[in-house]
Amino acid sequence: MTLIVRPFVDGDAEGVADLLRAALPHLVATPELIRWQAGGAKAAERFAALVVEADGAPVGVARTGLLYESAEPGLGFVNLAVRPERRGRGVGSALLAAAEERLAGIGVTTAYATVADLPADRAFAERRAYRPGRHSRLLLRDLAATPLPPAPPPVPGVTVCGAADLPDPRPLYEADLDAARDEPADVVMDDIGYADWLAAYWHRPDLDRELTTVAVVDDAVVAFSVALTDGRYLYQSGMTGTRRAYRRRGLAQLVKHAGLTRARAAGFRQAVTINDAGNEAMLGLNAWLGYRPVAGHCRYARHLRL
Repeated sequence: MTLIVRPFVDGDAEGVADLLRAALPHLVATPELIRWQAGGAKAAERFAALVVEADGAPVGVARTGLLYESAEPGLGFVNLAVRPERRGRGVGSALLAAAEERLAGIGVTTAYATVADLPADRAFAERRAYRPGRHSRLLLRDLAATPLPPAPPPVPGVTVCGAADLPDPRPLYEADLDAARDEPADVVMDDIGYADWLAAYWHRPDLDRELTTVAVVDDAVVAFSVALTDGRYLYQSGMTGTRRAYRRRGLAQLVKHAGLTRARAAGFRQAVTINDAGNEAMLGLNAWLGYRPVAGHCRYARHLRL
């Protein structure tokens, strides 16, 4: 098999979305999302995708860019996906070498990668000098088969609505920035301006503003649960967060339950969320909502030589 590593082109979108669904079957991946990412919507990220082509079709993809939301300079990411039937044939190695060269060329000194928590995947990363960091769990819930638990009681003074009902998305941006400051992570992502946030999150094609649920107090968003969907059957929780001054009042439970209720009513059949393995409070909330673990991921990092 001759491997050709080359930059992504628009005509790859269908094939890349298909291979991502094959390699990462529980996560949202659509041609529209791939095109949006590759189109430079988040200019500061300097995103670029590389593909490995075999027999005229993409069999592997590396998504690369800067972790521009962190105030720490020199941080980047490289995330690989290879079609399951093509693994073990040099596709991942060829992609990673090209991706690291690209990252070094844009000034990245530390590359982060999300790696499946499987022996072969972890061994692949560790043989290439990547070192493990935090673990996360991928949780799944069948929305169609089993009902949700009873809704938590309303919280006095709090209105729950869809993000589409907000007159202005800035209060959601402010809540997101506040919640992200102490989100469990290897890298703190808390340095993004409003214009960049709009481009990166509010205008992304898989964001469902009707199903993204917010808790509002006096026109301020104090808690939120972001909904990403494929527009058909898959509902993915992007992030659930609460402003620090409003925690321990049950608001995360309130907005996440409301979002899942709306998703179920809209006909979405499967819900997925990714949970940091050390976040016991959120793991407990997701278990109460009926999520069950189906896979794990580990964040790896490697220092690159410039």
